[in-house]
Amino acid sequence: MPLPKRKTSKWTRDMRRSHHKMAETGIAVCKQCNEPVRPHHVCENCGTYRGRKILNLEE
Repeated sequence: MPLPKRKTSKWTRDMRRSHHKMAETGIAVCKQCNEPVRPHHVCENCGTYRGRKILNLEE
C-alpha cells in the first residue's frame, strides 16, 4: 500500500478542508402572510403551502 512521501502541512490540509463547510439554509417568504418560512415547509403562521391551505389553524 502506498504511503505519502512527505507530511502534509497544516496549510495544505486546511485548504483542502475549506470546501467542507455547511451551507446556510435559505429563508423563503410566505405568499399569504409575508412571514419568513423554511423552504419546502408549511407556514407555521397561516398553515399554507404553495398557496393551498394545509393546516387548519384556529386564530
